[in-house]
Amino acid sequence: MAPACNTLLFFLFFTFPLSIFSAASIHFHHPLDPLTLQELDQVRTIITASHHNLTFHYVGLDEPDKSIVVSWLAHRTTAKTPPRRALVIARLNHQTHQFIVDLSTHSIVSDEIYSGSGFPMLTFEEQTAANSLALTHAPFRASVGRRGLKMEEIVGLSSTVGWYGEEGTSRRIVKVMFCYLDGTVNLYMRPIEGITVTVDLDEMKVIAYHDRLMVPVPKADGTDFRESKQKPPFGPRLKGITVVQPDGPSFTIHGHQISWANWDFHLAFDMRAGPIISVASIYDVEKKEQRRVLYRGYISELFVPYMDLTEEWYFRTFFDAGEYGFGLCAMPLQPLTDCPENAVFMDGYVTGQNGTPVNMTNVFCIFERYAGDIMWRHTEAEIPGKLITESRPEVSLVVRMVSAVGNYDYIIDWEFLQSGSIKLSVGLSGVLEVRGTAYTHVDQIHEEVYGTLLADNTLGAYHDHFLTYHLDLDVDGDTNSFVKSNLRKTLVSGNRSPRRSYWTVVSETAKTESDAKIQLGLKPAELLVVNPNKRTKVGNYVGYRLIPGSVVGPLLTDDDYSQRRGAFTRYNVWITPYNKSEKWVGGLYTDQSRGDDTLAQWSLRDREIENKDIVMWYTMGFHHVPYQEDFPLMPTISGGFELRPSNFFDSNPVLKVKPPRQVKWPSCPTSISDLP
Repeated sequence: MAPACNTLLFFLFFTFPLSIFSAASIHFHHPLDPLTLQELDQVRTIITASHHNLTFHYVGLDEPDKSIVVSWLAHRTTAKTPPRRALVIARLNHQTHQFIVDLSTHSIVSDEIYSGSGFPMLTFEEQTAANSLALTHAPFRASVGRRGLKMEEIVGLSSTVGWYGEEGTSRRIVKVMFCYLDGTVNLYMRPIEGITVTVDLDEMKVIAYHDRLMVPVPKADGTDFRESKQKPPFGPRLKGITVVQPDGPSFTIHGHQISWANWDFHLAFDMRAGPIISVASIYDVEKKEQRRVLYRGYISELFVPYMDLTEEWYFRTFFDAGEYGFGLCAMPLQPLTDCPENAVFMDGYVTGQNGTPVNMTNVFCIFERYAGDIMWRHTEAEIPGKLITESRPEVSLVVRMVSAVGNYDYIIDWEFLQSGSIKLSVGLSGVLEVRGTAYTHVDQIHEEVYGTLLADNTLGAYHDHFLTYHLDLDVDGDTNSFVKSNLRKTLVSGNRSPRRSYWTVVSETAKTESDAKIQLGLKPAELLVVNPNKRTKVGNYVGYRLIPGSVVGPLLTDDDYSQRRGAFTRYNVWITPYNKSEKWVGGLYTDQSRGDDTLAQWSLRDREIENKDIVMWYTMGFHHVPYQEDFPLMPTISGGFELRPSNFFDSNPVLKVKPPRQVKWPSCPTSISDLP
């Protein structure tokens, strides 16, 4: 077949017109804008004026009440912007302080000392200090000498330790493990097995040391992933490819507000959550109005429990957002490799341990995607003497961030489609966390090793990834209901049809939280958030439905300490009434938490959710059994889900969408005979 390359769609040119950004952001604040560099500096000044020698663990927007934001949006041309406030979590004298700072009055509104279980996110600075301290510990240096390793080639890595039933107030600690360079930069592929150094972070001193066993350090050969270090043979090289848009982009950015096609939404950066999408609405051309879809959406937690039970591994059950900061680990995106040539980049800001603002460059890229996909098509061949074909290309808008949490690189995409769908996807790449071993062949293994032998002396540990999204859907307004439409098999009785069976839809509206806990995969169902106060012309409730990707759930027992902390993964879907304080499914203070402030605990109140302002929590995941193709670096594996309009529109909203201007590409072959 002849490729349609002669009508290739051109997208954003690699030099971007300044007109896509608005200078209005300098003087104008959306109520949900993240704190600016100047505001973060102001927060530090206000707090350190009265509190000395504290460490900052989280600084972010203390978002206004939802009702205030919704009212502001309805009257934004005349309404006064709500006061700007910051939420600050800090440590002082071995205590956790939670501050609310009012930037308009230059004052601390509240200072609460948290006395429950769990601690705030780790800072980069204290992890670095703990690692350096462990490297200078005399018993550790002696262990290195016994192994014949070079001290200057060793890297320390701080690991959170979880909770395993300890009573009383716990110390805030990490366990430091070690990896070896000496011929590679892929340090995770060369673990120094058997050694752990336990460090008290508040005292910054070593409180325990263990050197349990000696096994060979895996070889450096073949582990370096840098292009300059690769040796022949190489795979075939493709010809040049690019994405260009001579007319400029179809989207505009005003501060943090993004408009594209029929979509309008707000994008913010948070040092814990990473990207936060807010007040997403879509323009209905038939109704001639902007209609609300999503008030707020973000990744609330990323739970990664490893299955290795050995002494140096059993505690590796990570909560990447709550312990390390998903946004804090965001990496600068690389033009042309992380994002296509038509991408526009945005920065974000975090705070260091001393409260000093830090500019995170290129944490987001925004681009229009066209990959040859089809938005809709139909060929009508049944009319005698006629062949009628209509087709439209699928063009979408993507917001991307990459977070490198230790060994893993998470590629987070929010994709907006002209049809009204929002697709959310996660790509997993990076390198595995491996355990050193004496084994060099699977035939030598006659015990449980909790993983796959990937190379000589290298075991890739079994583990999970569970990502839980906070999805505050406001479908045509904030009073919504959750409907489970079960696909029920029905037997045909009597002689009314030659058929013996069929399926039909039986819908149930959840009354309380307990009605809306869903484990996917048990039986077929459509899951919808509807507005029971709005109907289409023919009488259906307007709604959006969740279209899950692959269904993954936890395999740990409910009484496992790690699963108690990660109990929010027990169900794929939860529905709760909106509550501003319920943001983090693993609890506000996740490090060494005990599972007493999780989504699973909140929902025990079994609150009413019918015709209320409700929030959907959706957990997607991966059971990761490593394979040799994951060594020494993993090709990206992806998963995701879709929020799709369901009776939201009266008919197909993209039937009348005009395709982008077609531009001929002079050197593109139009038939097989034109190919070299």
